[in-house]
Amino acid sequence: MKRLFTFLFTSITVTGLVHAQDIQNNPGSNHGNKFEQLGTIMPTPNEQRTASGAPGTKYWQQRADYNIKCELDEKNLKLTGSETVTYFNNSPDPLTYIWLQLDENQHSTLNNADYQSSSNMPRGGSSVQNIERSAGRNGTADNGLGDMITKLTDATGRKLSYTINKTMMRIDLPTPLMPGKQFIFNLDWNYKISDRLTVGGRGGYEYFPEDKNYLFTMTQWYPRLCVYSDFQGWQNHQFTGRGEFALTFGNFHVQMTVPSDHVVGGTGECVNYAAVLTPARLARYNQAKTSKEPVEIVTLAEAKAAEQHPATAKKTYVFQANNVRDFAWTSSRKFVWDAMGVPVGGHTTMCMSFYSKESYALWKPYSTRLVAHTVKTYSDFTFPYPYPVAQSVEASNGMEYPMICFNNGRNEKDGTYSETTKNGMIGVIIHEVGHNFFPMIVNSDERQWTWMDEGLNSFVEYLTEELWDNKFPSKKGAAYTIASYMRLPKDQLEPIMTNSENIVQFGPNAYSKPATALNILRETIMGRKLFDYAFKEYARRWAFKHPTPADLFRTMEDASGEDLDWFWRGWFYGTDPVDISLDSVKVGKGAPTDKPDMSAMFAGFGGRGGAGGGARGGFGGQQGVVAPPAVNAFEDISKVRNRSDKNISFYVDKNPATQDFYYKYDRGMVGVDEEKAKSLTAAAQANRPAAGGSNTEPMTDEEKAKYAGKYFYELNFSNKGGLVMPIIVEFTFKDGTTQIDRIPAQIWRLNEKHVSKFYIQDKEVASIKLDPMRETADIDETNNYWGKLPEPSKFQLFKQRAAAGGARGGATGAVNPMQVGK
Repeated sequence: MKRLFTFLFTSITVTGLVHAQDIQNNPGSNHGNKFEQLGTIMPTPNEQRTASGAPGTKYWQQRADYNIKCELDEKNLKLTGSETVTYFNNSPDPLTYIWLQLDENQHSTLNNADYQSSSNMPRGGSSVQNIERSAGRNGTADNGLGDMITKLTDATGRKLSYTINKTMMRIDLPTPLMPGKQFIFNLDWNYKISDRLTVGGRGGYEYFPEDKNYLFTMTQWYPRLCVYSDFQGWQNHQFTGRGEFALTFGNFHVQMTVPSDHVVGGTGECVNYAAVLTPARLARYNQAKTSKEPVEIVTLAEAKAAEQHPATAKKTYVFQANNVRDFAWTSSRKFVWDAMGVPVGGHTTMCMSFYSKESYALWKPYSTRLVAHTVKTYSDFTFPYPYPVAQSVEASNGMEYPMICFNNGRNEKDGTYSETTKNGMIGVIIHEVGHNFFPMIVNSDERQWTWMDEGLNSFVEYLTEELWDNKFPSKKGAAYTIASYMRLPKDQLEPIMTNSENIVQFGPNAYSKPATALNILRETIMGRKLFDYAFKEYARRWAFKHPTPADLFRTMEDASGEDLDWFWRGWFYGTDPVDISLDSVKVGKGAPTDKPDMSAMFAGFGGRGGAGGGARGGFGGQQGVVAPPAVNAFEDISKVRNRSDKNISFYVDKNPATQDFYYKYDRGMVGVDEEKAKSLTAAAQANRPAAGGSNTEPMTDEEKAKYAGKYFYELNFSNKGGLVMPIIVEFTFKDGTTQIDRIPAQIWRLNEKHVSKFYIQDKEVASIKLDPMRETADIDETNNYWGKLPEPSKFQLFKQRAAAGGARGGATGAVNPMQVGK
């Protein structure tokens, strides 16, 4: 699904909350629950799916091959098609019927699956489209949208019986389809193409009134097989627009007849470029195969000329795609098309982009390079990208399909763009191209478990963003970014292990929280070496197969030697947040005896304690009319470790073509003309004021002088949030040096609510801070301190002030810095 940039956490009342299967082994106790094995929560291993998380010796999956012919009627906005499907029954079960998905019925007022959604009367002044959209899907009038089935026969031409239930179609077989056999059928259909920006949905058209042209994104466009699996049987849950797709692998041969001046991109390889491209364009395409820079196959001038003189003739593109789970395509005369060949896994992948003049200034330097960077980086973390093509299409949305995806990011008419727009485009291209791995190849069931594709993909997206630019302001992955979601009341939360249709806070739950959880596993709990090996093993085991959550959980433990049941239980099956409090610190100094009495060490010292006010939020900023640099206010541990790793280099630092105005702006290499900015707009924004400092009291001189020798500290912690996590303790000594101790989460095994840790130090401690790099997603940092904390440096003050607005786009109505740069 499309990448989500920001999440607004509004107050929502939930009456039917889905509860996690967090079975308590010792209810009411302060131990024996959080560290018990998942046991019967996960399905029983069998010959299809082993206890190690690997496919079993009798693992099987179905296959469906498609031969499709279709024609795009641009004048009447209609798509007509016919398909021959060969369905292979590789299961041990005889099948008396098969199920197909009719996803276009999502838009139909008569055959739709959106019947369960509530709706409200539109506000005054609403457009006709909004009124119809609010009422239409629950109305009785036919809006003319949805799949129209005109013919269904078997291979011999005999009619087949079928039943349509909203977005699902059951074909009744004349005789049972036995194991190891195949069934061939022919299906003719058509549908009215919908205005995607008005009706909604992932596919359709966008109309450009200025040049009177269309941009078509053809997705979920053909009737396609549902998955029949060992763990579920038929996955025929209705498509409501949220829970995405469970699909069967197969081979596709697709012919698309379109206006002759259209440029077409699609899943797989075009096998007749010689017939549909001009000699000049074909020569550019061949040049792009070995170019180290993107080559424009269709130039901007050619795209603009095509907009002004639409063709009336037609042309047929032929595409072939093997071992894919779906097929999508795009068509428009507006497209600029560029490409370059990239070596991946012993073969060349054609990385390509399609975009209009409306996004040319932003997409030309970035899109295809981002495709190449994503394909290479994901390959390093999983397996070599196996397909011959990877494509990015600018279509004012974000959605993924095998070898092709649709993304947003348009510049201003003057060719400038905001840094927010640029970073949003970078993030969405990485995210959607990354979906080639999850779930297009590691083919999870998105209809049931959104997080298995969106969450895992968001995690690797985060790794890829970080390797694109060490200053990139990633919004998912770093632990502290999920704290605001986990801080919400329990009636606004669901476990990650919740069906897609039942999630209230969809973005944080299905995208951000699982991505954060995996990053915490990698950086804080397992370490990069163990995690990366196990994660790669999961991807390798389940490439081109259908994994379940249990297969991921078991593989991560099996390949790493780490017992992680406590982590899956807490992060994926529960809704408890992390809130570890440093309740008190007992301080003592050893008496100068050979065998000091421990009680004497602490004589006269009570608990000195609690939390200081501490750093909550950023520092106050100056009002201004220019958006500040879009860098994160806090540098998470991944950024710090990546920068210190001599084996890591960042894409933008190596490639001058990507070093635009904002590359220099973020690094203080260029400034802006404030007076010019003020003349363009009067908009300004004040940043939030700073929070107070520490309110703890230092030790007195009398206390310091009372004992000689070693220093003793007993730290007392409480688990206020409920989610057990490692305790990361940073000591700052009076001489300014620091020391970090990482206490494993298992310290909570015998008492899940209160624990203590005793330290002997050679030097006196000035302050103690929990989770200094904000690695654990602690929702309340005000109870993480003891002692006097050092003041932020001037550089830190500047960085926090600058990022307060910039990370989310800066001041409302702020001037685009490119327009006033100097």
